[in-house]
Amino acid sequence: MFDKEELNRIIKERERWEKTTLPKWVSRRPERKSEFKNLSEIPIKRVYTPEDIKDMDYTRDLGFPGEYPFTRGLHATMYRGRLWTMRQFSGYGTAEQTNQRFKYLLKEGETGLSIAFDYPTIRGYDSDHPTAKGEVGVCGVAVSSLKDMEVLFDGIPLDKVTTSMTINGPAAMLLAMYIAVGDKQGVPREKLGGTTQNDMLKEFFAQKLIIFPPKPSVKLVTDIIEYCAKNLPKWNPISISGYHIREAGANAVQELAFTLYDGITYVESCLERGMKVDEFAPRLSFFFSAHNDFFEEIAKFRAARRLWAKIMRERFHAKNPRSWWMRMHVQTAGFTLTAQQPLNNIIRVTIQALAAVLGGTQSLHTNSFDEALALPSEQAVRIALRTQQIIAHESGIANTIDPLGGSYYVEALTNEMEEKAMDYIQKLDDMGGAIPAIEKGFFQKEIADSAYKYQKEIDEKERIIVGVNEYKIEEKYPIEILRIDPKVEEEQVARLQKLRRERDNRKVKEALEKLHYEAEKDVNLMPTIIEAVKSYATLGEICDVLRDVYGEYRELIVI
Repeated sequence: MFDKEELNRIIKERERWEKTTLPKWVSRRPERKSEFKNLSEIPIKRVYTPEDIKDMDYTRDLGFPGEYPFTRGLHATMYRGRLWTMRQFSGYGTAEQTNQRFKYLLKEGETGLSIAFDYPTIRGYDSDHPTAKGEVGVCGVAVSSLKDMEVLFDGIPLDKVTTSMTINGPAAMLLAMYIAVGDKQGVPREKLGGTTQNDMLKEFFAQKLIIFPPKPSVKLVTDIIEYCAKNLPKWNPISISGYHIREAGANAVQELAFTLYDGITYVESCLERGMKVDEFAPRLSFFFSAHNDFFEEIAKFRAARRLWAKIMRERFHAKNPRSWWMRMHVQTAGFTLTAQQPLNNIIRVTIQALAAVLGGTQSLHTNSFDEALALPSEQAVRIALRTQQIIAHESGIANTIDPLGGSYYVEALTNEMEEKAMDYIQKLDDMGGAIPAIEKGFFQKEIADSAYKYQKEIDEKERIIVGVNEYKIEEKYPIEILRIDPKVEEEQVARLQKLRRERDNRKVKEALEKLHYEAEKDVNLMPTIIEAVKSYATLGEICDVLRDVYGEYRELIVI
């Protein structure tokens, strides 16, 4: 990018500056630290110049928006043509309550729905299971059957919205319920749009909400990808998720590398199934966190897009340019929200959201300021949504594409994050892949070490968290807290028991027996699961059949 003679002149000028101007300033005003690093332990230089990107080739490494390697964005017009989808993660209590929250958010300008499920649902248990007691509707909406899903989307036409479902172990069952609701509404399956998270690998070393062992878990993931490729052309069958990896304590490079490697593993599983890469790769999607270090996050998103494009083209020989795309959803970092001085979280979320937009996301969720205390109130959700709307319509950031492209610092950091991620990918290849790495505890230890280091820096005040280890005040919490009424559990259990009394239990028994038979045969289970949910077999009953066939996962203890 730079003439060698001009580059040499810049280097000499930088050396002169370091010998003359800089020492005078350092003697009068010493720097705050002896060394500056970002959260990924990458040293941050005092100043960046063209010499830091001297080996960069513009067309090879940057290019133009909408063209390989997509560093500057997937679409040629980016937000000048269409703003990112504003998709607030929502769900609590009963299906009726969450249905009301959905309608409220749509009225306030949300452009996509995103469902949070409660712990029993996430773990594949019905609301009346003994382990569900006290957890029904608490951290998300309770969905135990197709009846709940019907109520959840009452009055919401599925051909008019896209819906993201944050569900993994029981993803096939929840997607089957959504398809069944669409069928009841008369919506053709080819018009259903949305995403199932359906990323089980990261559960084993990050979120830890696991039902089945790794191999059958990946098998079920692959079933969904294959089924959607053939039947739901507008559905994203998987959202390969770095978000939970980051929330567990990984740094930005680890989040990037481990997420991409999970993606590599799913692609390999689909190819082993006999699918062709260009049949399914265009509908793969990704999910990342936007953390506090502004420039590190922007560089991470840009590096992720470029690296995935290279992996798909060079490693998997995909021919369709859409197969090279990394379409991403970003959520601001829940891990960074503080219970202390919770209104400070509005500023944190704004900075994180700015990083996501400047990094070129296609979809964004902004956390609510009260989430360190409880599920978000309506006021907090509205402020979170307004944060995105102000960025979109008032900041001017959406008026040009990749405005930080060409920054010496951002480009150097993008390159370094890509290189460090590739080092991890090579290490995982050498270990034999993601599942052997999980079984050896590699991911778990890497994340635990990173989390420990981060907390140690906070404890020793090497890293300042405003309101937590510095700038503290005596405070009360004069903010509205959303509390889940214990009657929610009573109502949900009563509805479930009524369903069991009134449904055709012979039909349910036949559907579950067929599912058991099909699971033992190792065929794609999606058609059979759809048939089971339409008979009103419950989530727990379906998962119990698969527990019987596949067994349950017991985590390896890593020391």
